[in-house]
Amino acid sequence: MKNTYTDKVYYADTDAYGVVWHGAYLRMMEKGRVLYCDELGLDLVSLKKHDVLIPVTTLNIRYRSSAKIEEHYTVTTTISKKTPLSITFHQTITNAETGKTYTEADVTCVAVNSEGKLYRRLPEVLANTFQEDTLCNV
Repeated sequence: MKNTYTDKVYYADTDAYGVVWHGAYLRMMEKGRVLYCDELGLDLVSLKKHDVLIPVTTLNIRYRSSAKIEEHYTVTTTISKKTPLSITFHQTITNAETGKTYTEADVTCVAVNSEGKLYRRLPEVLANTFQEDTLCNV
């Protein structure tokens, strides 16, 4: 399964040169992961009721080119790996018109409770949702 969304680069996303500030891509990817989880029925409020938070523990990003103000971009999110302890999302941000790649990233998340204690195995609510049919080979 994959999730995509398209948006445009706003002034607040850019630096003094009119290109996207490197940290703004992280917000774009965060939105992509939230929308992916929402599509699977894992909204943040429901997860919190189950005492489950899924923070990022590892981020490996490659910046390929710079998006510029007013350009439209597409964020594509898939699950590339699931272990008993973690979920790894593969995310790309591309130009919505040309397909040119701006960034590629692998983002690994684990499950913790509201006190920050690591679950040694993905809680059932996550393990049941991220089944083999949600995994994509990238």
